[in-house]
Amino acid sequence: MNIYMMMTITKRSIGRRLDTIYERNGLSATFGMLAKGTANNEMLDFLGMEVTEKLVMMSVVTDDMWKAVKKDLEKEIQIDVPGTGIAFLMPLSSIGGKKVLQFLINGQKFEKEEESSMKNTIYELIVVIANHGHSEEIMDAAREMGAGGGTVIHAKGTGLEKAEKFLGVSIVNEKEIIFIVAKTADKNGIMKSIMEKTGLQSEAKSVVFSIPVTDTAGLRLQEIQ
Repeated sequence: MNIYMMMTITKRSIGRRLDTIYERNGLSATFGMLAKGTANNEMLDFLGMEVTEKLVMMSVVTDDMWKAVKKDLEKEIQIDVPGTGIAFLMPLSSIGGKKVLQFLINGQKFEKEEESSMKNTIYELIVVIANHGHSEEIMDAAREMGAGGGTVIHAKGTGLEKAEKFLGVSIVNEKEIIFIVAKTADKNGIMKSIMEKTGLQSEAKSVVFSIPVTDTAGLRLQEIQ
């Protein structure tokens, strides 16, 4: 059985209904971000849609959890109807620590399997979820091990009261999510540095995992160094 990052993008107006679906399925440790759609007027007219504020939510799920949540999303909010939203999966290649894994998949049945060939990629996306205000410390730790730049997004977490059960720490709701694209060969060193310097023992309380990247553009300078 594999584990995935599930990303859901919907209208903000149905955010509470989305929370209810997640809670009913026992899905915790969900991280939400505010966004805005960018479709042009012609496309919106064609789809019968209006410009709306968006809600982006991220959660770690197993195959079984995805099937259950997908069924509820289609039944309760008709996510398969154009204009409602979208949900999709991205396979995770690694998670920074057993406790973090237990926290992210709380209650979901999971047995570790061998990595698939799709994960044998040149680059990976390292995702760091940390308490608000610590992105510079995290990037300093990442750069020490060869990381380039990163992108920081403000987010809010739900279901984080269970963190104390798995991690032994209390985690605040206000979050920063940092995206770092790095070479697969450098990934473990970067993740280890982040965990050691800004991990659960620090005020940042960083949670780290990675997602395989199948191709890139714009990283040529790093490739020839």
